[in-house]
Amino acid sequence: MAAKQRPFLTDVKTLRARARKHIEQGAVTESYRADRKTVIKLLNEALATEIICVLRYRRHHFMASGINADSVAAEFLVHANEEQQHADQIAQRIVQLQGEPNFSPEGLASRAPAEYVEGENLVDMIKEDLVAERIAIDSYREMIEYIGDKDTTTKRMLEGILAMEEEHADDLVGMLEELDS
Repeated sequence: MAAKQRPFLTDVKTLRARARKHIEQGAVTESYRADRKTVIKLLNEALATEIICVLRYRRHHFMASGINADSVAAEFLVHANEEQQHADQIAQRIVQLQGEPNFSPEGLASRAPAEYVEGENLVDMIKEDLVAERIAIDSYREMIEYIGDKDTTTKRMLEGILAMEEEHADDLVGMLEELDS
């Protein structure tokens, strides 16, 4: 006798009944399979990283000097704004998961895998930003792997941010190559 197969989709009556249960939980439904508290903790660490990156890129934008500074400073500002968008996305997702985004400056640097390093000159600034992007890339890959298919919304968001971080790293490598030539 063949094993009874589970239907591809839940019937409408069951979906409607489940949706009415625990409506105060908003987007977190019974089908959410990740450890929500762990995901929120990871997202708050990612939020701290993005905030640190915004601050570092903004400082580098204003402190960039030298013959090649204008174009590099402009790119630092673009990156700072994109990192701020990442922070906003992450904070919104934390709220959707019924958590609280941690914007507290107290302990910010210790919550973030990325570091805030000022850099002495333009090349140092670019290198420090590249190191931070590489840290973010590895961190996001690990989070994506951990979350897997248990929280597809968070996974997709992180994959989008990861793609942008990889783009930033490529931009920074290109800047270093230009400055070396």
